[in-house]
Amino acid sequence: MKILKDILYKVALEAVKGSTDIEVNKIEFDSRKIVSNDIFVAIKGTVSDGHDFIEKAINLGATVVVCEDMPSLIIEGVTYVKVVNTNSALAFMAANFYGNPSTDLKLVGVTGTNGKTTIATLLYQLFKNAGYKVGLLSTVKILVDETEYKATHTTPDSLTINYYLSEMVATGCDFCFMEVSSHGIHQKRTEGLHFTGGIFTNLSHDHLDYHATFAEYRDVKKSYFDNLPKTAFAITNNDDKNGAVMLQNTKAKKLTYALKSYADYRAQVLENQLSGLLMKINDQEVWVRLIGSFNAYNLLAIFGAAVQLGMEEQEALRLLSELESVSGRFQFIVSESKITAIVDYAHTPDALENVLKTIEDIRTKNEQLITVVGCGGDRDTTKRPIMAKIASEMSDKAIFTSDNPRSEQPEAIIEDMEKGVEGQNFKKILSIVDRKQAIKTACQLAQSGDIVLIAGKGHETYQEIKGVRYDFDDMKIVKELLEQLNK
Repeated sequence: MKILKDILYKVALEAVKGSTDIEVNKIEFDSRKIVSNDIFVAIKGTVSDGHDFIEKAINLGATVVVCEDMPSLIIEGVTYVKVVNTNSALAFMAANFYGNPSTDLKLVGVTGTNGKTTIATLLYQLFKNAGYKVGLLSTVKILVDETEYKATHTTPDSLTINYYLSEMVATGCDFCFMEVSSHGIHQKRTEGLHFTGGIFTNLSHDHLDYHATFAEYRDVKKSYFDNLPKTAFAITNNDDKNGAVMLQNTKAKKLTYALKSYADYRAQVLENQLSGLLMKINDQEVWVRLIGSFNAYNLLAIFGAAVQLGMEEQEALRLLSELESVSGRFQFIVSESKITAIVDYAHTPDALENVLKTIEDIRTKNEQLITVVGCGGDRDTTKRPIMAKIASEMSDKAIFTSDNPRSEQPEAIIEDMEKGVEGQNFKKILSIVDRKQAIKTACQLAQSGDIVLIAGKGHETYQEIKGVRYDFDDMKIVKELLEQLNK
């Protein structure tokens, strides 16, 4: 049991009715999980408003209600705490409840449109290989040293973040690497956390279904760096025009990385092959197993962060050379018939273009490039024609299909995509709603030496249709199909 007044430390209070010198059981923002002596935090969400469930929470045993709007009916024996913002309050309360675990390890956040999962996961890998106990909070999974948990959001809610951070501290972790999404920043999930460092990857077209404008999306990312303490470091991509923006108001130590411009951490790509990259990082050559210029940026950010976290440059370079690609990020197989299949999470125009450029750099031009791509339902619709335009221009053949249609009709999503295809490229496209059939068609069209890119879902092992998640793994399916074709 914890004392309420201790949990409310640093929370911006507007009014309190009742005692704060009482014991409480735990914090919940889902009224269905409330039991006796719990705190219920009423969150104003995009779908429902927690304030509508205050009475229900009290009936289930909540003795404390944290809200933005004080209810008209005040019940005796219940403490009501009115705050400026319940999302922010929840973040500070969660940190206090779990003993502010982010202060007991080195927490590094990674934000940007593309590359977050790769950088966070490879930093985890690098420091594990260096002999440390490490935690990871990512889109793909949560790791408490070597114990794995399923991830449901890019940036989990504040209670989940602090719970796992406290588990990491208890396990003896020295570091935690964490993806920080624009949704997570906007919804205050990272408030109350003490960051040792922040990394900015890049900014491109994404999440404009959630953020009203690109400027708002950019400024939300920037606010993460604005709030870093002066003891932290902030590393940004100097080749991205928004990199400098991220550093404008930060109190943290400002650092940059780049392939094309002057920066604190610089690199050149000397060789780019399907087997890896030969890079020169700060005038030292290193061979790495990852592919493409987008991964060169990721590796440079990882190198910079490792050095800022106290690792010797030579040791960091040695460990970079041992890193292996992240699940669903430019994962490839080569079949017996010499067809190369690549699975990548590219689900934004910029990410798709980067992957296709990488393939363009390593192909001989004597083979076909067949791209299978879809766009998600109930998300930013403006990127659909852009992604289709890129796929049809940069591939020999493009197959438009379903991604996660969610509540939308997949046919309607594909129609949106087709609007972006220019006249001369229409002969290069096929539209096949069933994703497995689309992948099968791509494999059947491919000849020995050809490349099949399956973009959009990457590491995901499901397809969401009309609120139901069905088992679906791009890599597993393409392996099975190519094996069948070989037979």
